[in-house]
Amino acid sequence: MDERLPILPGLARVDEVAGGGIDHALRFTAPRTRRAYIHPARHAASDSSDPALPPMGLRVRLRASVPLTGLGPQARAVALALKRYGMILADNGSPWYVTGAPSAGWDDDDLRGLRRIRGRDFEVVDTRRLRSTEAR
Repeated sequence: MDERLPILPGLARVDEVAGGGIDHALRFTAPRTRRAYIHPARHAASDSSDPALPPMGLRVRLRASVPLTGLGPQARAVALALKRYGMILADNGSPWYVTGAPSAGWDDDDLRGLRRIRGRDFEVVDTRRLRSTEAR
């Protein structure tokens, strides 16, 4: 049985953006992670036990104070979802990489506005009430 987080539910999709907005958390990647995971993740993707590294399933949210002025409509829809629902660490990869479903409807010029958002613009969502599990 595959125990990785499903990909499709965490993708940003053009039809959501065009239809009023994204109403769920998005998935993102980080270059290095810890050999641990937090619900909803059910797997680790690292052999490192470094406590400074994030576990899979870590949820972060774009701080409410981050201004969205100047963002195009698609970038703004993604940023609003990041403020409301946040994003969940789902895999190892590029730093802070949010995944979208492939579509000719994406406007790359519009989405480039998201590049101004930095890691320091996010806050970790307290999920301590959820069970964290060290990978075996």
